[in-house]
Amino acid sequence: MPVEHSIDKQRARLAFAKAADQYDQAAVLQFEIGQRLLQRLDYVKLQPQRILDIGCGTGRHTAELMRRYPKAEVIGLDFALPMLRHTRKQGRWLRHPHCVCADLDQLPLAEQSMDLVFSNMALQWSTQPASTLAYTHHLLKPNGLFMFSTLGPDTLLELRQAWSQVDNAEHIHPFVDMHDYGDMLMQGGFAEPVMDMERITMTYADITGLMRDLKKIGAHNAAEHRPTGLTGRKQLHALQQAYEAYRDLEGRLPASYEVIYGHAWGAQQRRNQTGEVRVAVEAISRR
Repeated sequence: MPVEHSIDKQRARLAFAKAADQYDQAAVLQFEIGQRLLQRLDYVKLQPQRILDIGCGTGRHTAELMRRYPKAEVIGLDFALPMLRHTRKQGRWLRHPHCVCADLDQLPLAEQSMDLVFSNMALQWSTQPASTLAYTHHLLKPNGLFMFSTLGPDTLLELRQAWSQVDNAEHIHPFVDMHDYGDMLMQGGFAEPVMDMERITMTYADITGLMRDLKKIGAHNAAEHRPTGLTGRKQLHALQQAYEAYRDLEGRLPASYEVIYGHAWGAQQRRNQTGEVRVAVEAISRR
């Protein structure tokens, strides 16, 4: 089971900082996944007093959490300060989220301080997911809930395979398998983890559109062993040619995402609620 990832955090942080002002315009998929994750809270009997949104980005879902739980203190955490400048503007009147600029691998918060930890599309940027999940468990009060989404290994599979026909370099960010996340949740002390997965496919007229979207949301290749030089025109042409093999019957190029959803409870098990959420997950999956 992988417990560490070779990710250049400084590169990732700078990419997201640079993308902050245009992030919401391009992060259509990220927003949709976050909405689906929030939907799962409809089936949970939880009235949190304090909520942490890990990897909050511009705070769109932080704001949703504030509306859903109007009496709760909501904290947005992100490692890119320009993102938090947008998060701080969320809310209204005298109620805005608190903001913490920090890395999810080094959470600077007290143990047993949170009733709900929410994380949409952030765990894939952890260099030590097992340790991060274990400390997330420590953050939860007894019977607190951790709910998250992230990406699995088949994400951008077409792009990964197209690049493999060009060279042997690592061009796509590494991702953790869903079952490994489940194992790490158990080892981290969580109770009754529930995992599920769905595949979402975005389509583009050409590969340039895909690359442009990835750049706009700051999702650059941050693998430490990535190529460090500029990609040449010859390489890009070869990549475009390789990607053409995936063009569908409607003339569009697919970009597949393996989306992983998970939730687990804190120290004391909440079997009834866990069962309710599992039924809800099955209902959502059938739709």
